[in-house]
Amino acid sequence: MEISERAERSPLMRLRVQRFMTQKQLAESLGVTEATVRNWESGRSVPKLTPVQYKKLLEILQITSDELPDQFGFPSEGAQ
Repeated sequence: MEISERAERSPLMRLRVQRFMTQKQLAESLGVTEATVRNWESGRSVPKLTPVQYKKLLEILQITSDELPDQFGFPSEGAQ
């Protein structure tokens, strides 16, 4: 059961957890609220980051812009 739960994590959550970060830590690093990070991970909202925040996110997650997922949340069937 645990493996399928891991497979269902959003891309952002997977990257964040790999870095041993909480939603609160990521939110504070980017200057957003914990609820904002939760919404990104659930796919309820799309990040609107400043260039500084974008660079900070890449630095925190230790990835390049090419490795950044196109969607942070779960792909939903009704999404456009």
